[in-house]
Amino acid sequence: MTMNAFVLVSATLTALAVASAQQVAATYNVRDHGAKGDGQTDDTAAFQKALDAAGKAGGGTVLAPVGNYRFAGHLNVPGSVTLRGIFESVPAHNGIRDKGLPKPTDDGTTFLVTEGAGKEDGPPFITLNTNGTLKGVCIYYPEQNVDDTPKPYPYAIAMRGKNPAVLDVELLNPFNGIDATQNERHLIRNVSGQPIRRGVMVDAIYDIGRIENVHFNPWWSTRPKLFQWQMANGEAFIFGRTDWQYVHNTFCFGYKVGYKFVGTKNGVCNGNFLGIGADDCWTALVVEQSAPYGLLITNGEFVSFHGPDPTMIEVAKDHRGNVRFVNCAFWGPCNQIAKIAGAGFVGFSDCNFCDWDKPKEARHAIQVSGGDILIRGCQFRKNRPQISLGEEVKRVVITGNLFAGPTQIKNESKGNVQIANNAGE
Repeated sequence: MTMNAFVLVSATLTALAVASAQQVAATYNVRDHGAKGDGQTDDTAAFQKALDAAGKAGGGTVLAPVGNYRFAGHLNVPGSVTLRGIFESVPAHNGIRDKGLPKPTDDGTTFLVTEGAGKEDGPPFITLNTNGTLKGVCIYYPEQNVDDTPKPYPYAIAMRGKNPAVLDVELLNPFNGIDATQNERHLIRNVSGQPIRRGVMVDAIYDIGRIENVHFNPWWSTRPKLFQWQMANGEAFIFGRTDWQYVHNTFCFGYKVGYKFVGTKNGVCNGNFLGIGADDCWTALVVEQSAPYGLLITNGEFVSFHGPDPTMIEVAKDHRGNVRFVNCAFWGPCNQIAKIAGAGFVGFSDCNFCDWDKPKEARHAIQVSGGDILIRGCQFRKNRPQISLGEEVKRVVITGNLFAGPTQIKNESKGNVQIANNAGE
């Protein structure tokens, strides 16, 4: 080996050693800062000490190895810091109460949260700041009622600043799940569990937020008192002001409302919702208000069959925005597919309406009392009334649809109504 080659190899090895040392230095193990992970000791201070050390260093990863970490307080994740457990994909602990399956305290990284019982308005358990990430943990409230009216708690996670992320996290049984407000470009990916009152709340977002592969299902408890309360009060996804929101491959089961779009002091929502689902919700999707730019809902699957008036889609009387359903499937049995009011626009294109009029009262699948409506290229699979139009409906196009049985459209509109090229049996 020549001298120049030797110098080059030595310099390369030195650089690799420095890079390796920097990588090690950027990881902070909570055990080294006093965390016990025994399920009994309050580990709040130890975790915050590790998080603050990473924050002062300009960023890094705070590692929580296998353990049951109890928290009587809350955590603040500084900017550019990742709080990480051992799970590389979202874990599952379904059936832990009723089926004798592994509990979240039997494996992995579990956060046992006790702070805030009895109140919703306290500080969230974990606050993520700019470029902060939570990844690979299970969040579990061990003192939550399993078969009774649930105890209120603050949000499990709050996302603030720019580009906060929640990845591969199990929200096993929080009262309130993720507060995704007051941030920019949030990323919520691979999250599952059973938030009881609210799953994800989005508001005051002025730069694109992303929610992907989020699945809320009653894996923790379907005991009657708890689950009945959830179905009478729970809301899985709530959207206030959010500009260009992207929601992809999400699902919820057993809520009063699956997806809810509301107006807040900050404004309303527009966005792209692809492959979303809501099963056994009293109302699968509610639009109180939306932006004129539109809610674009594509490849959705919706089911409602419980509650006082099972309805797939409800558009409120004050709605002024734009909502479009494309290539969506509406199963059943429900009382009606959609109840549409307001002065906005609602469109259904290439949709599949499978079942409605559960009480057999000659209810129409789609009941419109106001606004503009477009229904084209859809299939109505039952020989039952299809569409009713009230007096205040302004403009309507109903065309190119397939009906099981004869056309059964009730038209009381005083507006411009165009009905053509539909095929019945």
